[in-house]
Amino acid sequence: MNTKVPAPAALLAINAGSSSIKFSLFRLTANVQKIGEGRIIRIGLPGMSFELTRNQLSEIETLPNDVTDYVSAIKFIVDWLECQPLFAQVKVIAHRMVHGMEDCSPAIVNDHMLSTLKKEAGDDPEHLPNEIKLIDAFRYRYSQLPQYVCFDSYFHQDMPAVAKLLPLPRRFTQSGIRRYGFHGLSYQYIMQKLKAEGNGEGKIIIAHLGNGSSLAAVKDGKSVDTTMGFTPASGLPMSTRSGDIDPGVAWHIMKHERLTADQFIHMTNHESGLLGVSGSSGDMHDLLSRDATDYFAVEAVDLFCYYVKKSVGAFTAALGGIDTLVFTGGIGENAAVIRKKVCTGLEFLGIELDYEANQKNENVISVAEAGVKVYVMPTDEELMMAETISELMNI
Repeated sequence: MNTKVPAPAALLAINAGSSSIKFSLFRLTANVQKIGEGRIIRIGLPGMSFELTRNQLSEIETLPNDVTDYVSAIKFIVDWLECQPLFAQVKVIAHRMVHGMEDCSPAIVNDHMLSTLKKEAGDDPEHLPNEIKLIDAFRYRYSQLPQYVCFDSYFHQDMPAVAKLLPLPRRFTQSGIRRYGFHGLSYQYIMQKLKAEGNGEGKIIIAHLGNGSSLAAVKDGKSVDTTMGFTPASGLPMSTRSGDIDPGVAWHIMKHERLTADQFIHMTNHESGLLGVSGSSGDMHDLLSRDATDYFAVEAVDLFCYYVKKSVGAFTAALGGIDTLVFTGGIGENAAVIRKKVCTGLEFLGIELDYEANQKNENVISVAEAGVKVYVMPTDEELMMAETISELMNI
């Protein structure tokens, strides 16, 4: 008698950005296994596309779509997944949520949580509203599927009190206005990889450099400090985000340009950073391709690297030294020239790159005799989500 063995359950991980939606499917076996992934990128911008990668294929497929904005992107993703045979195996959905405020432990979505998140959505208008729309869309279509959230601020929850504190009147601190930090799923994944290699202890600085960029100082596995604060708009200059700016600049611009608060937030999130300084692009690849002809592009790149370098120095002070430096994220993993610009001049800290290893994006790019080991490590936030929720559900 032939007994058909049921297919193992699957988990869908959704990672919503301000202009992208990434998703991955995982088999929930003894070891969580990725079986496919896709993404819609540059939503609402020129060059928007839907890309799909199946694990059996090395190349990326670009598929036709009718996406025009974030709402249509959500509908497209839900409709497309419903037509995929593998989706029938999905038993749970995990979402990356950028901000959880004070209560940021991974948790199942329920009415109370959604109500709380919707009240807090205005504090991070670039991320939370779209993330909530995705949860609502899957809840409406697949009410029987449990949904969980993994908060990006969770990794930083145990930062020292002094690193969380903002120099504002106490009434704001008491209402939850403080530094939270983000990119936590990425940092958590990198720390897991370092521990697997036997290098997860000591004084570690991780540079997650991409469209959104931040650094984290980690000591013996715990977050000590990070460049982002109350929202992901703070810290380093990024693709289109200003990062930290003088409050007087905000007052001056809003007064003389007659900007509303909403218009100012839009400018600092979508018209600033690399795009604002270069006047042409927020894409690092574009800017690097123009370094021989475009002075503003060169200045934007140099400014970005200068801020990253300063943060490495500051975090070395916060840690009382540095043993390991890790580059990750789209820029950190792929842009050798950025890593070189950041590390040049930090030899006094024990940071010294191997030129050829850096050019080849090898795993270890520091010279053998350097006092600080420098890594290039791909991150995987979706895998971190899948492993976290699998463990939470005791699968």
